[in-house]
Amino acid sequence: MKRPHLVHFLAIKTDEFLAIKASVTMKENLATTGDDRDLSVARFPIQEFRLLRSDDFGIKIVALDSNHREIFRKTYDSDSFGNFSFKIPLSEGLKEVQVLQVYEIKKRPGLELNLGTFIPLFISGAKRLVVCDFDKTLVDTRFSSTREMVTSLTRPLEYFPTVHESVRIFKSYIEEGHHPFILSASPHFYEDAMRDWLYKNGIYTAGIFLKDYRKVFSLWEGDLTPKDLKLQGLYKLGHLLDILTMTGIPDELVLMGDNFESDPIIYLTLSKILCDDIDPWALWNKLKNHDIFQLTAKQNGQFLNKMYHLHNMSTRQKNTRRQVRPKVTIYIRKKFPEDTVTVPDFWRDKVSLIKSFDAQSNPPEIMNAQ
Repeated sequence: MKRPHLVHFLAIKTDEFLAIKASVTMKENLATTGDDRDLSVARFPIQEFRLLRSDDFGIKIVALDSNHREIFRKTYDSDSFGNFSFKIPLSEGLKEVQVLQVYEIKKRPGLELNLGTFIPLFISGAKRLVVCDFDKTLVDTRFSSTREMVTSLTRPLEYFPTVHESVRIFKSYIEEGHHPFILSASPHFYEDAMRDWLYKNGIYTAGIFLKDYRKVFSLWEGDLTPKDLKLQGLYKLGHLLDILTMTGIPDELVLMGDNFESDPIIYLTLSKILCDDIDPWALWNKLKNHDIFQLTAKQNGQFLNKMYHLHNMSTRQKNTRRQVRPKVTIYIRKKFPEDTVTVPDFWRDKVSLIKSFDAQSNPPEIMNAQ
């Protein structure tokens, strides 16, 4: 029987809400799952190219407490690509949730197909997060030529050089109790290959946020457009806002990226949103004409909505907890040892947050072969 399958499922429980991000596809769209997969062999991205197919689904979330008693159930519909993103306010009863059961209810009316049982990630009290870019920060991937693009699709990510200093910094914050997240502009079907690389490098609990290329080529959604294949400003800052919407405003936030594209400006922009008492509309008027932010009218509205939502969360938290502004630290990997991180005038008051580091890696041998 053809049946739905969870591509990924991330549930985060805070003191105020339960946030869920998930994606569902049909199992035949996956190259290898369960008993069919040799766990000793790393996957490579092109194996999951069928995830470019899309469909809509419905799921039922059942929440259980520590005694496995049901305390909540509700159904949700996906977007046209099978993606879910929603938050559930924690009433008195829901604060006891320990386990989530997930069922698909739409593909075969009358049948509830079990997709799995999950334990939410608990983030309570002081929130400490570390968010790391993947390409050129943890792994020296290359996409500048057709040959390099084909290589990236047909090789496991362990084929590319690991940036060991970045891995060391990232893992050191995880060991200190920071909750890890991976942010990448790679296509969404890279997730399994990326997860294999993370597990091999001892990183087991990171939430992964990738670019859904199906949205780029959709005529109806408009969340991403073909220009966003190259421009990363909207995508990366948007997903940073999504992460903070799921976790709440952090007490400490560590951001890791590289100096190859736009990471310094994106991270400094987030620090302004979190740390400066500036109206989102006024901030956006400063940002929207910059080269890394080239938005359509629909994207403009969606992005402003996210900024206001985060601004309101920050304001409520300051009023209720009298919290000082978050401590933000930014690590930027330099392209060359002699490089310096330069930013336009508007961001220079925050440039002291940046700690640049030199982490060289050798190119893959096959790429250098003649």
